Amino acid sequence: MKIRIKGDSLRYRLTKSDVNSLAGEGYIQEQTNFLKQSLTYAIKTSEGNTLKAEYINNVITLFIPGTMITELANTDKVGFEEKEGPIYLLVEKDFTCLDNVDEDQSDNYPNPLLQKN
Repeated sequence: MKIRIKGDSLRYRLTKSDVNSLAGEGYIQEQTNFLKQSLTYAIKTSEGNTLKAEYINNVITLFIPGTMITELANTDKVGFEEKEGPIYLLVEKDFTCLDNVDEDQSDNYPNPLLQKN
C-alpha cells in the first residue's frame, strides 16, 4: 500500500495483496518511522457507502465500505473517490509503472495502457 498526500488530498494505492487482505481480514496498515515518532497509515473496511478518513495519534485511517473492496477485488473497477469536508479521498489499484523503476512491482495490477500498445 502506498499513500500520497498533497494539500488536502489523500490518495491510497493498493496492490493485489492489499485488496485481497482487505477483502479477507478487513484491515491493512503500513508505518513510516522517523527518529522519535512514526506515522501509521491504514485502511479499514466499514459499513455504509462512502469513503471516510480520520487522523488520530499519528494514525491516518481510511474507512472503505466492504462493497467497494469486493468490487475492486472482483471487477476491473480502478478505484473510488470522495470529498469529505475539506479532504479529497481516493483509493485505487496500484498499476505497474510505464517507466523502468527500481521498485518491486510484481504485486501490482497490470497497467491497462501497456495492454493497448
